[in-house]
Amino acid sequence: MTEEEKRKVVIPGEVIAKGDDYLPGEGTEKREKEIVAIKYGLIEEQDRLIKVIPLSGVYIPRRGNVVIGTVENITYYGWVMNIGASENAFIPVSEFPKYIDNEDLEEVISIGEVVVAKVLGITKRGIDLTMKSSGLGRVEEGIIIKINSNKVPRVIGKGGSMINLIKTETNTNITVGQNGIIWIKGSKIEEELLAKKAIVFVSEKSYIHGLTDKLKEWIEEQKKK
Repeated sequence: MTEEEKRKVVIPGEVIAKGDDYLPGEGTEKREKEIVAIKYGLIEEQDRLIKVIPLSGVYIPRRGNVVIGTVENITYYGWVMNIGASENAFIPVSEFPKYIDNEDLEEVISIGEVVVAKVLGITKRGIDLTMKSSGLGRVEEGIIIKINSNKVPRVIGKGGSMINLIKTETNTNITVGQNGIIWIKGSKIEEELLAKKAIVFVSEKSYIHGLTDKLKEWIEEQKKK
């Protein structure tokens, strides 16, 4: 499968591959000798496994995902979070990295504040989050942007190549939530805004072949302005 074929947008029912050279992955199914798309999105092929990455839809949480959300409510037992999923998530007091009294939760993180957390598990109750890991915690300074969560893999790039390019070229620290919310923090607002534009550029042109090179050219042009 060529690089151009891998970045092709397909619609449900469209034949992606024929024969036994490839295996059906997420967003596809095998129909006799053909692999057919069952979602609208981008083709992704790795080690003979073909997937379709959706271009739209609600974020579906998975254990281990880093997410960025907003505190919507505070109970005696923890913080209720909006992470853009079909249901709210929850950070229990026990999953805060330091001991705090249950009556002091609002003083630690208040309603409306933004937090970087990790999906601990999905239960019948809802989505459980934790803040007990490096890089997690309350968002301070910088800017927050939102993209479609299905575009996150393209923004990150293979092995982190795309997001690392943006970080290097804009001199910013960037935390990408798997739910499509991204935190950009730099020493200058101009750098943060350039990083934001670069992420939007990748998100809007995610279907283009050779996007990394095009992004480099685009950033160079922006810096000349």
